[in-house]
This record gives sequence, C-alpha cells and structure tokens, in this order.
Amino acid sequence: MSQAALGEPTTTGTGLARNALSLPELVFTAMAALAPLTLVATVMPLHFFVGGSAVPGGYLVAAVVMGLFAVGLTSVMRYIRNTGAFYAIIARGLGKEAGSASALLAVVAYNALQISTYGALGLYAQESAERLLGVDLPWWVWAGIGVVAVAVLGYRGITASAKVLTVVLTLEMVALVILAVCVFAEGGASGFSAESFSPSAVLDPSAGPMYGLIFGAFMGFESTAIYSEEASGGARTVRRATYLVVAVIGVFYAIMAYAVVTAYGAGNIADAASADPAGLVLALFDQQLPSWFGDVVSLLILLSAFAALLSLHNASNRYTYALGRERLIPSAFGRTHPRTSSPWVAGAAQTVAAIVVLVVCVALDVDPYLGLLLWGSALGFLGIIALWAMCALAVVVYMRRHHPEVGLWRTLIAPLTASIALAVVFAMVIRHFDLFSGGSPAVNTTLFVIAALAVVGGLARALYLRARARDVYDGLGTTNVATLEDLDDDPRFGAGR
Repeated sequence: MSQAALGEPTTTGTGLARNALSLPELVFTAMAALAPLTLVATVMPLHFFVGGSAVPGGYLVAAVVMGLFAVGLTSVMRYIRNTGAFYAIIARGLGKEAGSASALLAVVAYNALQISTYGALGLYAQESAERLLGVDLPWWVWAGIGVVAVAVLGYRGITASAKVLTVVLTLEMVALVILAVCVFAEGGASGFSAESFSPSAVLDPSAGPMYGLIFGAFMGFESTAIYSEEASGGARTVRRATYLVVAVIGVFYAIMAYAVVTAYGAGNIADAASADPAGLVLALFDQQLPSWFGDVVSLLILLSAFAALLSLHNASNRYTYALGRERLIPSAFGRTHPRTSSPWVAGAAQTVAAIVVLVVCVALDVDPYLGLLLWGSALGFLGIIALWAMCALAVVVYMRRHHPEVGLWRTLIAPLTASIALAVVFAMVIRHFDLFSGGSPAVNTTLFVIAALAVVGGLARALYLRARARDVYDGLGTTNVATLEDLDDDPRFGAGR
C-alpha cells in the first residue's frame, strides 16, 4: 500500500529500520525515558513537598488529561506517520512556520533532557562506586563513560537499545512493586486513607504547582510516536503502545505515590518530604526490606538513569534526523547507517553536544544535580509541555479540516480538551518555574531565552526557506510513511471504530 493512496505528500528513502520494534519493545523503550525508579526515589518527594497527600489522585487526573491527548495523537497518526512526530503534526495542522518553530524547540527540549541526565548518572555512579567499591572518581568521569556507552548503543541501532531498555525497565518495576507490596501488607503509619483521592484535595486550586510537577512525570510517553516509522504493525502498534504507556504511568505512579503516603501517613507526608526529600523513598527500602536490597536499589537507580539517557538519546536523534531529511537543518543530519539504519550523523552530533556541555559544566564547577540535571530538565519540560499543547491543537485543526468523518470525540472534544488543559499546565510551569529549575532568577531567565531563541530561530528558518528555497519549504512536514494498513479501523474503509 502506498502513501499516495491516502492523498498525502510522500517522501522516499527515509532510511530508518522498518518493523524493528514490536509492541512490547515500543512500550518498554518509551517508558524507559521516564526512568520510573529514579522518578519515584528522587523526584516524587518534591511532589509530596508541594502537594502532600493529594499526589496519588493528582496522577490519576494527569493520566486522564494525557489519555485525552493520546486519543487525538493516535487518531492523527493513521494519516501522518513521521519520526518527527510533533513537528510533522504541527506543520500539517498549524502551518509550516509553526511546524518549523516547534521542530527546533523539540530538538532543544529533548537534547536538554538527555544531556542533563548525565548529571544524575555521574552523581549516582560516583556515590555507588565509592560506597560499594571504594573507588573515588569525579562525577564527570562516570558521566563521560556513560556518553561513550550511549553513543555505541545508539549507533548499533534501535533493536540493540530496545533489548537493554527492556531488561533495565523490568528490574526497576519489580523493585518498586516489591516495595509497594511490603508497605501495603504492613498497613502504614496510620492505615489506609481515602484523602489522597478526595476531590476536594485533588482538585483544590492551590494544588496548581503540584500538577506542574506531576505532568513532568509523563515526559517521554510521546516517544511512541517518534518511533512510529520503526514499529512493526504501523499506526495500530503505536496506538496501543501509547495508551498502554499512559495507563501504566498514571496508574502505576498513583499506586507508588499512595504506597509512600500510606507508609508515612496522609497527615505527615508533606512534613516528611520537607524534612528529608532525598531519603524519603530510599528510607522505605531500608525499613521494609533487607539491607542488601538497598544496595541493589542504588545500582538500579544508576541503571535507570542510563536507560533514560539511552531512550532520550534515540528520541532526540530521530527528531534531528527528521529535520535533516527535510532539509530544515543541514541534510547531512538526515543520513542513516547502511547496516544498522541508525541516524548515526544525528547521533554523533548529539554525543558531541553532550561532551561540550559536560566540559563547560566541569570548567564552571556546575553542580551535577542542582545545576546540570535540574536546569536541563526544566528547559526540557518547558519545551515539551508547549509542544504537547500545540500538537493537541494541531490535531483538532488537521482532523476537522481533512477527516471530520472520524467523529467529534476524536477530532474535536478529546484533543481540544487536552490542549486547553495542557495550556493551563504550561502556564503553571511558567509561574512556578523555580520549582523545576531550582535556579536563580538569572538562571531561569537564561533558560526562557534559550527556549524563545529556538522558537524564533525555527520561525526565521521557515520564513527564509519560503522566500529563498520554495521547494524545501513546500516539503516541510510532508514526509509520511502511513499506508492503507494504518487505516484498518477507519470508517471510510469499512471497519468499525
């Protein structure tokens, strides 16, 4: 089946491996970017500090919003399947200028997320090596080793990466499930409380900052769309993987958050998180399980950070590759390796960027956690939440214009509701940005400026191409590998919804 059969623009010779990821591999690859163990152990305490016992219910609310977003995203992907994901959808729905601006913002956001995680990897590796092996090396040495390992696995192709990510993510989830079972079996400090799911607590307007943080836990779920060209089963596999990831994130994190609330008590969790955020969850492993399990968890946190690095490396490379393929940036970035089909030029550029950032951080004595990790993560989430909101709106415009027969729910109600909710979350992130970055006003201003420059640069590039290279401009956002098989449940082709 050809793309032309859909009445869509086509581009041949995309170069990425076809049918390289099965449904389970796609789910594990996407979820690895979320680093579940790292998030629960090192990030979730901040959620409790801000939102208290309402955090578990907050995760369920966020899952509903992201589920609505997924309805629109997976519907449009029957007609637009492109590893550029948000870029391609926004270009089709909101115009090539908006698509170009979102493209460079995506590159900056994903690279910021990926490179900043080297701070966590280096710090965790330094602490583990000193405690378990008696080896005392600077954090940046371990981060440098991580750069090499990620570059090698990324170069070898998505299949090799998927196998590593599957193993690591499974171990992370098992460790967390064991902790939750132990806490629930014991009954916690004051028994089970319904307060965590009370509408009055979860929907309290003062909980706004909590939601800004909770939505950050979903960063990376959209990588199912980024790997759409490499997934076996096409849009159907991507659709199933997206819903699975959103459901697992929302429900699993809500359960884990409720386990922590139960362990400390609904009335005490905020104070406990404030008193010892770093040890809030790790202390539970020591209390509930044998001492050796704590050492295992320390190693798993290290592996969790590495898995997130590898997953984000692959995702950011595919965005860069997609832009090079359509010559929004130099076409060299659109090359793939003839044997592994990996976007090796984009991967090499991303590796060089990581090395440069690490060298700068070492030279300026930037803290790996309070500086590199928090600043980069804040910049990444700022960009991605903006992309989520824009993409949901673009789905409405594109689907109502070209495929209204799919129905109001999937073309208007679900994606528009998600876009409005995500725009509100974006406003919360802007207002409480210091919670994400932990930086000074000067640092926060710098991060805002970087994001703004990416948007302005993308817009300027599109305007330049429209004036000076019309053929390149006309091709922006048009690469599409969708086939008639992706429309297997489209009513126009005789199947049900």
